[in-house]
Amino acid sequence: MVNFKSFLFRRKKLFYYIKEVTNLDFNTLIWILGSTILVSFISLIGIITLIIKDEALKKILFFLVGFSAGALIGGAFLHLLPEALEHTNSTMIFLYVIIGFTSFFLLEKILYWRHCHEGKCPIHMFTYLNLVGDGVHNFIDGLIIAASFTVSIPLGLITTIAVVAHEVPQELGDFGVLVYGGFTKPKALFWNFTSAITAVFGALFGYFFITHVENIASSLLSFTAGGFLYIAASDLIPELHKQPEFKKSILSFIFFLIGIWFMGFMKIIFE
Repeated sequence: MVNFKSFLFRRKKLFYYIKEVTNLDFNTLIWILGSTILVSFISLIGIITLIIKDEALKKILFFLVGFSAGALIGGAFLHLLPEALEHTNSTMIFLYVIIGFTSFFLLEKILYWRHCHEGKCPIHMFTYLNLVGDGVHNFIDGLIIAASFTVSIPLGLITTIAVVAHEVPQELGDFGVLVYGGFTKPKALFWNFTSAITAVFGALFGYFFITHVENIASSLLSFTAGGFLYIAASDLIPELHKQPEFKKSILSFIFFLIGIWFMGFMKIIFE
């Protein structure tokens, strides 16, 4: 018993020594890792295609896309940008927004990054390239989440919610690309999860990078806002325009507004 207590005491001393020497915030790091692991496991959502009929899945995804678009726009304007503006002058903030917007556009062009939000995509020749693009995208997601948590826990949670809202239709789309590209469903789930786990590596890189570079967090928040706006404006909202039925178009717009309202509601709660 004495030896066990001595062991625990030494472990505790080592913990505080590491914390003092490295200046690590273990509480924030745990939040970051927990959130990015959650985001990674969303890649396994393709399992539901085994139990839900295609037509029902298509309807669910369409309305989820509307909510996702609203959540991303709400996250950018109601959370990320106001937080960034508190720490840096407005000119630099909006410059980083533009950089984020154009960077996501460039990434999409270079990697043929595609999102099929109906759960079913045509056969692609770029199945493996899709995995690479998804891996890069998830790495950036991890970086984004880490940057938000280093500012505050509530902002990190808000950013994670926005990422999750977008990841659900995206991961179902990526799963569809892999299956229709020739992968079996188990193989598609495995490789989709493998590409998603890069979010954890992005989070770790982001955390250790941010903690050693002064004033980088607000720049990354602005960059993230630009990325969120690009995804919503060029990827999600155009999907909503493809719906020819008036009733469904109105419903999708309502879900879009719900996404924005939800982010506003979260801001009130956390403040």
